[in-house]
Amino acid sequence: MDMGLHNKTALVTGSTKGIGKATAIELAKEGVNVLINGRNNQEAEQTVNEIRSKFPATSPQNAAADMADPAQRKALFEKYPHVDILVNNMGIYEMMRYDEITDDIWHTYFRTNVLAANGLCQFYLPTMLEKKEGRIIFIASEEAIMPSGQMPQYAMTKSMLLSLSKSLSKLTKGTEVTVNTIMPGPTLSENVHQIIDGIYRDENITFPEKEKKFMAANLPQSEIERFIRPFEIGRLAAFLCSPYASAFKGSPIRMDGGMVPTIY
Repeated sequence: MDMGLHNKTALVTGSTKGIGKATAIELAKEGVNVLINGRNNQEAEQTVNEIRSKFPATSPQNAAADMADPAQRKALFEKYPHVDILVNNMGIYEMMRYDEITDDIWHTYFRTNVLAANGLCQFYLPTMLEKKEGRIIFIASEEAIMPSGQMPQYAMTKSMLLSLSKSLSKLTKGTEVTVNTIMPGPTLSENVHQIIDGIYRDENITFPEKEKKFMAANLPQSEIERFIRPFEIGRLAAFLCSPYASAFKGSPIRMDGGMVPTIY
């Protein structure tokens, strides 16, 4: 299916690995010129070169910056003053006990997972509204609506993104600008892959067997009984960026593999 995105420009934050990279690749498949972002300039450049070699008709660019740093965001705005698509994917997470979370940690999570995305929206959304077209996507988590209690500092920020998305969507009335949130369930990032391999390093079994064993022991509520693949989320993001998804407005879209037990 042609998503009708040829020659659009998209900034995908945290796109040197995981969901962000998969989203950038899926957008590039559709002819989008992706701006690859990460804090590590070399990793961003490597990803740019990889995408350029796979999709030579597109023009990926290095947009390396720490989006949690207002000064670096400002420099990025000067370099890339216009985008058609903004995917706020960057975020940090870690399992922590509530009594271990200091004010500094709360501030770090709020600054990184919420304020960075909000700063990007404050800059790029007005131009989208002026043109009456554009796409903003936040990548949240099932933790936004079903906190496990294992990472309250993370869950709080992801819940905030749902609220921010809905508030910003109210500003888009009468335009073809959309603001939506994707809530992935447990996803097989590079880091997760290494963790699962490490847990069962002494067992002579394949990775799919390790994955199934881990899911049964730790995430039995999953209906797909496996981790979601980043490209699956990237493909959904590409659709939401397309003209065919213009009726999604301020929507929290679950892609959780059946993790959330409620009907809504």
